Amino acid sequence: MAMFSTKSGAAKLALAVVLGLVVLKAVIAAITGSISILAQTVDSFLDLLAVVITVFSIGIAAKPADKEHPFGHGKIENISATVQAILIFTAGGLIIYSAVNRIVSGAVIELTEAGIGVMVVSIVVSILLSRHLLKVSRATDSLALEAIAHNIAADVYSAAGVLAGLVVIRFTGLVILDPIIALAVSLIIIKSAYNIIRKSFGGLIDVKLPKKEEAAIKSCLKEHVGQLVGFHELRTRKAGSQRFIELHLVMPKNTSVEEAHRMCDHLEQDLENKLNNTNVTIHIEPCTVECNQCSVPCSLRKTRPSR
Repeated sequence: MAMFSTKSGAAKLALAVVLGLVVLKAVIAAITGSISILAQTVDSFLDLLAVVITVFSIGIAAKPADKEHPFGHGKIENISATVQAILIFTAGGLIIYSAVNRIVSGAVIELTEAGIGVMVVSIVVSILLSRHLLKVSRATDSLALEAIAHNIAADVYSAAGVLAGLVVIRFTGLVILDPIIALAVSLIIIKSAYNIIRKSFGGLIDVKLPKKEEAAIKSCLKEHVGQLVGFHELRTRKAGSQRFIELHLVMPKNTSVEEAHRMCDHLEQDLENKLNNTNVTIHIEPCTVECNQCSVPCSLRKTRPSR
């Protein structure tokens, strides 16, 4: 399982599993004539496309910064997640269109037992896969993997609805439930797409880090209150799994360049320990020698009269 615990390994596992589900659902949809199973097939096919895009994007995002991309390639993961969301929106619309046509025209479903069986398999496999992908996405801070995990988790709810509908149809013959369930599945799909695009688009327009992470940054800086005067102009953003932090650091006026550099290195390491994949840029400023307001010991403060 170690090989499936990396970004690329987890994405390849998802690719193999989702491909198998697509083939299985497509065969059963053709045999039974069920539009709700067809909706599930379309949903899984879009998951397959999303996984292919993610495998591609993770490979690019992992490349180090270069001359043309000095800030790295992390935003390719945000782009990947946005493309996935667009595909999911499209799938939702197509399913709604097909379901409405089925309600108008009517149709007969055959071999509902086969449909019930494939939905059970789909639910179990999707639960296991989505949990694993979510675990890896959190460990590697991968937005693209997280998007796939949520897509597949959404399949569980829609598959459960399809399963319940097929069971009812099997025992009551109410085939009208099939397109109605397909409509419900499409709403779940569209909601999932909205959540993904809202999160991924934030990285493309450089939204600041979450409040919890910014609080961790400020806490780290305040731990050194006896060594630095203060800080301001804190700015943060994120590209894929890479965090970027910029700030102005106020040091005592008589601090040497070597001492200031040493403090910057120390803070960068502290921030990296608190938040993984962090790139820190610090601008050093001298204090304004307002010694009565400063707790940092320095030679200038000793020579200034108290006010």
